[in-house]
Amino acid sequence: MESKGFKLVESFSEFKEYKNIDREAIMRILVDVFRATMNKKFDTVTDDFIDIIVNVDRGDFEIYHNREIVEDADFQDPLRQIKYSDAIKIEPDYEVGEEVTETISIDTFGRRDLLALRQNLQTRTQEYEKEMIFRKYSEKIGDLITAEVNQVGRKEILVVDEDEIELSLPKAEQIPGDIYKKGDTIRAIVKAVDNKNGTPVIILSRTSEKFLERLLETEVPEIFDGLITIKKIAREPGQRAKVAVESYDDRIDPVGACVGMKGSRIHGIVRELHNENIDVINYTSNPDYFIRRALSPAKITSISLDNERMYANVYMDSDQVSLAIGRGGYNIKLAGKLTGYQIDVFRNSELDGDEDDVDLQAYADDGQIEQWIIDSLRRIGCDTAKSVLSLKPDEVAERADLEVETVKNVFDTLQGDVYLKDFNDEIEQSVIDALEAMGCNTAREVLALSQKEVVEKTGLKPDVVANVFEILKAEMEL
Repeated sequence: MESKGFKLVESFSEFKEYKNIDREAIMRILVDVFRATMNKKFDTVTDDFIDIIVNVDRGDFEIYHNREIVEDADFQDPLRQIKYSDAIKIEPDYEVGEEVTETISIDTFGRRDLLALRQNLQTRTQEYEKEMIFRKYSEKIGDLITAEVNQVGRKEILVVDEDEIELSLPKAEQIPGDIYKKGDTIRAIVKAVDNKNGTPVIILSRTSEKFLERLLETEVPEIFDGLITIKKIAREPGQRAKVAVESYDDRIDPVGACVGMKGSRIHGIVRELHNENIDVINYTSNPDYFIRRALSPAKITSISLDNERMYANVYMDSDQVSLAIGRGGYNIKLAGKLTGYQIDVFRNSELDGDEDDVDLQAYADDGQIEQWIIDSLRRIGCDTAKSVLSLKPDEVAERADLEVETVKNVFDTLQGDVYLKDFNDEIEQSVIDALEAMGCNTAREVLALSQKEVVEKTGLKPDVVANVFEILKAEMEL
């Protein structure tokens, strides 16, 4: 079938080139579209009398109308039957009961029919492409892919794969410090595939634990081959990660294999993750040993476990607490995620023997500090007044995930600070107002300044300021 038919197939194949759909698929779509058109043309819901033959190699097609020859008196269905008298006009040798097959030329289609065909094909092709993308990436969830950055936005980075399929890397799935420009190559895992209004949306991730797992598989052959098993991963993207590994082959050191000679294997992954520190530890089913390894490099004296509630009280010397907590509190936080235990760190008070120190619980018992605040401080290894005061308020706030203002109030309580308004019997209200106006609300905040500074900032007379300092120092026993 030439002329219009051949040209029509060639024009349809343009969609194949644009949509990355194979020729066989486009031909299947073409058959379905033509069947729908023929049903409309013949005003029927079934097309059992129509044959559409597509030649995938040559890229052409033919449409055949099949009808059974019946006696003129028995003629009822013009779509499936042909009168004997009409059949012998086509071929004199025809007999009743035989089948007459006639070719339906594309030239018999009107301009509107052809436009409708083209539009229907385009719609079906787009639907097929979306279905193909959804199916392809649904099977790739959790897989590592490489793509090229196409567009950088504030909320997401759009990338394209080798088939020019657009993928999304949301801001929340980017590692802090990720900076890309158009044309850069990016590695990530397929996190999710969604269908929004019939359009597949592929979400990538670089913050997922699975991303680190896939990177380890590519860098460590023993993991890829199954000789080493990754039991669990805990991450704070861009900051730190802990990986528990195990090998059933006694000849293999799982930690050494993952790190590589002089760190050769792990360094490539660290660079990919923007210098995210990666601790690789040996997995064990013994929770005591597992927690000890997870809190490394801190040396633990003893552990008290509550396996039902998944709580672990860890005791260590004072100089080990900061190591257990780690910079920004990430070490203890990740150790908890890795082991599944809520880990609270305590100093060996019996060994440290500081009689002047006070247990934080005493402040909760007498109602000076709320219990939930005490619990937050204990989780970062601060179980005494001095252990809290040895740190800066901002550091405590970050580690314990508390508001800075809350921590400052705790510091005031632990330091035995007194608000200026409580001195209204000894200091004139106008003087207190002047001190509060310069930002000093407590005795220690005033005493942290020199008398000269207070005079300059408040405009109070030097003898008045000197008297204030004497009163405050006497109260604070300084």
